[in-house]
Amino acid sequence: MQVQHIGHRIRGFYRVAALGHLWEMTPKDAQQRLKILHFFEKHGEAATQDAFGVSRRTLYRWKATWAAAGGNPAALAARSCAPRRRRTPTTPPVLIEEIRALRRRYPNLGKAKLHVLLAPWCQAQGIAWSSVSTIARLIARAPDKMRHAPRRLDARGRPKPVRRTPKPRKPKALQAAPMHLWAADTIERVRDGVRRYLLTFLDPVSRIGLAVALPTKASRHTRTALEALLTGLHSTALDHAPEQRRAIVFLSDNGSEFQGEFDQFLTATGLTHYWTAPRSPKMNAHNERFNRTLQEQFVDFHEDLLFTDLAAFNRQLADWLIQYNTVIPHHSLGLQSPIQWLLHHHPECQRYWTHT
Repeated sequence: MQVQHIGHRIRGFYRVAALGHLWEMTPKDAQQRLKILHFFEKHGEAATQDAFGVSRRTLYRWKATWAAAGGNPAALAARSCAPRRRRTPTTPPVLIEEIRALRRRYPNLGKAKLHVLLAPWCQAQGIAWSSVSTIARLIARAPDKMRHAPRRLDARGRPKPVRRTPKPRKPKALQAAPMHLWAADTIERVRDGVRRYLLTFLDPVSRIGLAVALPTKASRHTRTALEALLTGLHSTALDHAPEQRRAIVFLSDNGSEFQGEFDQFLTATGLTHYWTAPRSPKMNAHNERFNRTLQEQFVDFHEDLLFTDLAAFNRQLADWLIQYNTVIPHHSLGLQSPIQWLLHHHPECQRYWTHT
């Protein structure tokens, strides 16, 4: 299991979060001190010292702090005890360069092994032998963490340049109107070395799901399916209302089927395309659950047709999708079908009925 902090690699995040405690929430230690002050006002100084073991000076200091803050209990929270002036590291630069050279020669060698290899070198240079913890701190303090990744080679043995294109990730609190946010994903089925793919779209708000079987997951096929989706559902919004067109959002993972022509078409049309983080299927959880329902209730029963007659499979899939969206009740919608939920909670969505 991989655990990451919310403010990972965000400079100053936890300092601002610590200040936020003073206004938005009361820490547990401040609640305990406020409880002691109430006991002090009710029972007196001697009883408070016997019950909680707090000195007279501390009690009056807490009381003055509480009064100066206008009765805000968050002001009683314990502050950092870290010294204002901290020692500056005096590690010789040659030692840091030697550690970097060893981790380059033996890629990403651990601190304990570096401690052993540095012993004869430190003795020859007349430098104090650093401890294992000191070596770990020197590595962590380096901007690049002294890490080295292998270079990838192409077919001719030449190093391939690392090209990383920044992608807009899904915002944490992403919200959209019904039928304006579409989560996309693919299902892969393999039989006797033959691969078939199903491209799925789901509206997480209304739970309307769409799917189509594709011979390959090339971006030209996914783009064709995307054009059919937009033509069938949002043709009016795309042609006559630019503000509604910009409000339509697509969410997908980082698969190759959602790059190339698929992403280029979204950019040219003026639509927003968000990407999930690598190895984070929970960011597209609604579509993942729809994929499971699609496989358990339809694909498993028509898998032979998927590999023999793709057109017939898509025709039967369309019939099942109509039942899924108009008849089958959903627990997440209060045991209503997606269309029933839309007509009940969003009457303005009736204009989409003739284009469905």
